[in-house]
Amino acid sequence: MELLVRYLDRSNSNSSVLTQDVIKEENLRDDLKYYFMSPCEKYRARRHLPWKLVVQILKIVMITTQLILFGLNNQLVVSYKEENMMALKNLFLKDYSGVDEDDYSVAVYTQQSVYDSLFYVLDQYSQLGRLSVGPLSYGEDEHGNVLPLIVCKEYYKRGIMEPSNDAYDIDAQLETVCMSHDPKTASQWKTENASFFDLDFYRLVDMKITFQLRGINLQTVRLRELPDCYSFYTTITFDNQCHSGKVKLFLDIDAQSCACQDWKISGTAQKNTHYLLVFDGFVIVVCLTSAVLCTRSIVLAVRLLQRLSRFFHENYNRKVCEDDQNEFLNGWYLLVIVSDLLAIIGSILKMEIQAKSLTSYDVCSIFLGTSTLMVWVSVIRYLGYFQKYNVLILTMKAAFPKVLRFCCCAGMIYLGYTFCGWIVLGPYHEKFEGLSRVAECLFSLLNGDDMFLTFAQLKDKNTLVWLFSRAYLYSFISLFIYMVLSLFIALITDSYETIKRYQRDGFPLTDLRKFLKEQKDFPAAEESSQTDVHMRYSDVLCCCQRVPESDDIVLIS
Repeated sequence: MELLVRYLDRSNSNSSVLTQDVIKEENLRDDLKYYFMSPCEKYRARRHLPWKLVVQILKIVMITTQLILFGLNNQLVVSYKEENMMALKNLFLKDYSGVDEDDYSVAVYTQQSVYDSLFYVLDQYSQLGRLSVGPLSYGEDEHGNVLPLIVCKEYYKRGIMEPSNDAYDIDAQLETVCMSHDPKTASQWKTENASFFDLDFYRLVDMKITFQLRGINLQTVRLRELPDCYSFYTTITFDNQCHSGKVKLFLDIDAQSCACQDWKISGTAQKNTHYLLVFDGFVIVVCLTSAVLCTRSIVLAVRLLQRLSRFFHENYNRKVCEDDQNEFLNGWYLLVIVSDLLAIIGSILKMEIQAKSLTSYDVCSIFLGTSTLMVWVSVIRYLGYFQKYNVLILTMKAAFPKVLRFCCCAGMIYLGYTFCGWIVLGPYHEKFEGLSRVAECLFSLLNGDDMFLTFAQLKDKNTLVWLFSRAYLYSFISLFIYMVLSLFIALITDSYETIKRYQRDGFPLTDLRKFLKEQKDFPAAEESSQTDVHMRYSDVLCCCQRVPESDDIVLIS
């Protein structure tokens, strides 16, 4: 009797342990299945609202609206700077045609033309208030004094040239001499500084005229925003570095906006600015909420992976394979978090710009534009709920590693052609004058653009270079269009056909999917082929033949 009692107790104990193991296994399986559900399936299963989905939709609408509002304002700022650049060129450059000649604005070829252009700048600056139709005035220092115009000439310290005898004696050390020009004493500057304008052209390297102007951008009033005040740091350069008989004239401005010190405006501009600041603050709150929710989902995914790893080790004495571990790695969450951080930084900069505390329009536009790009790219994961779109997404994911390796190999050939074209054709063809321009030209040829113009624009003054250019261009076009592009397309086509075959015949089952299907056999893991590694993203849970990722925001696989 005592033996029977011990046997029954041992049986009950074993049964209790077995029951706990079964419950633990079923709970893990249920959590995994819930983890891989889509937001709609989660709502039907447990009535949990897809908060992250709602936040993402709201964030897309708000960030896009914010970008459009800032973009309209930024366009006005850029157009104001460009139009002021054109106005200053017409004001200060003698005989300016309205169109720059190559990379410079005007070129002069005689000594008298150089003097005329120089004195023209000084005369125009002296009577700026009577000439300009825009709100421009002279720059002033903190004491209210007008900042003078500065003329600096740079020349060789000593030089004697006799081209007829092929002789020269020159000291390569450069010296700089400057003078200031006050517009209030315009009638005296030419007589008082006559020696300064006695130029030795064979020693002259360049001459720079610098001055500062102030302006106000009033067109933002139309958008019910406060106008910006600008400082235009203007530089006019007479470039004689080549000593080729051609002096190039450049006009460059560095436009810096600042808050106006004393302003008064009637209307709703100030109220509209307050509304925009409140809207930007709400965008920051939404982005913070999105980042917190995505971070929480990543933490939950890591904990669930740890539970699965511990279960496999305790029950099957094996590790979770790399493919199954990658199922818990949600790259979309990382993309959303990065976009949230960029949007928050951009919104803060935008608020500072609206409050006239900062003027970094370009930096703010980079942050807002990049965040908006990432937000819209993250929408792709929702298209994965539809089977036809999911095929395209799976194809891109499967082909990406092979395409990346292929581009690295093709890039070596591309760089070789880039350097070769720059060093050989650069002096004779405007499209090959710089490395960046060569790369852009070759990329255009790669896509079939400007082929005839590239051939026709080459200067045929050098027969050897002309023959080399033909061999160079024909070989590049033939190699990249007929071979490289064809292989590139073949890689993507192969991945697409493989995905279609897997969807038709079934995807290979990993240990995770076997566990979710309640299969008890876990054979030794075999090394899958390269294609199998990329095709691991199969469907076992969704109607769209895909495995969704964690929580509400789903990894398109």
